[in-house]
Amino acid sequence: MSKKEKKSIPEDKLALYKKLVESIPQLEINSKFGFPYTSLNGHMFSLLSTSGFVGIRLPKEERALFLEKYNSTLYKPEPGPLLKEYVTVPSDLLNDVETLKQYLTLSLEYVKTLKPKPKKNKK
Repeated sequence: MSKKEKKSIPEDKLALYKKLVESIPQLEINSKFGFPYTSLNGHMFSLLSTSGFVGIRLPKEERALFLEKYNSTLYKPEPGPLLKEYVTVPSDLLNDVETLKQYLTLSLEYVKTLKPKPKKNKK
C-alpha cells in the first residue's frame, strides 16, 4: 500500500486567492489546517482547497443569488464534506477581484454577526 500523495494547490489559483484576500486590508490568510483560508472569531469564511477551487461563506439570501447568477454550486472541498453555507467560485470569476471583493466583504460582515467561538485551552 502506498502513502497518499499530498496534493498541492495550483500556484495560479493560490496567487489569485492571495490577491483577493489582500484586496481587503484587515484580512490575512491562515493555513493552520494545511490549506489557505480566512477566519474571524473562530469562524472560517473563505478557503482554497487543494483542487484549486475557492469557497466563500455567504448569508442565505446572498448565497441563493450567487448560486443563480453564476450557475454555481454549494462548496465541497477536496477532501471534505459539503459546506452548506459556502458557494463555489467559478474559475473564470476568480480573475475578477473587484467583483469577488464585494462577496468577500459580504462574507466578512456575515461572520461578524456570528457569536465568537470559544477559545480552546491548551493542556
